[in-house]
Amino acid sequence: MNNGTILTGTGLTKKYGDLAVVKEVSLSLAAGEFVCLVGKSGCGKTTLLSMLSGLERPTQGKVMLDGKDITSATEDELALFRRDNVGFIFQSFNLIPTLSAWENVALPLFPIKMPAEERERRAMELLEKMDLLPRAEHLPSALSGGEKQRVAIARALINHPKVLFADEPTGNLDSATGDAIMDILDRLHSNEGVAILMVTHEVELAKTANRLIRMLDGKVIS
Repeated sequence: MNNGTILTGTGLTKKYGDLAVVKEVSLSLAAGEFVCLVGKSGCGKTTLLSMLSGLERPTQGKVMLDGKDITSATEDELALFRRDNVGFIFQSFNLIPTLSAWENVALPLFPIKMPAEERERRAMELLEKMDLLPRAEHLPSALSGGEKQRVAIARALINHPKVLFADEPTGNLDSATGDAIMDILDRLHSNEGVAILMVTHEVELAKTANRLIRMLDGKVIS
């Protein structure tokens, strides 16, 4: 594992009005590291993940991702930077219902100038890696929860992200399917050196991570 730091959050605070949801949190992620943020619902972990990934701006503090201060970037710069550097996996899959599995995977490539065949080839390659090639032409409505999440993981990987952010990726799945998704994440980290920052309220899921960060009431407690 390359130990260079890929992501650093310093003094991160997020307020909504007078309510501070995250309070002066600092943390870092090394390249190729798998870190789990754990804590009860409402403790601020998803908000922290959103700030670290550039989806939300902190009220205070700074985020450095791959050497770039993303807190001072414009919205356009941030959108481009996210597209080229980070992947997202959400609890609710966030697939486009009118697009096939492979089109959902290829979606982040559409703003990039690239031959249509190349887009399809890259999407199919990732679906094969996820054991989903026979489902490539299916719409999300024809896929199981586990299949939808594997499509979402493939989509998150299509631009070779430096960091993969996963927010409760097994939250909508039964335990066997959730275990299968965790196996995929573990493989991505162990075999391909993808840096992963995952949010979960289930400590048991975090057992494969290199490091566990516990949150309570908007603060890191350990």
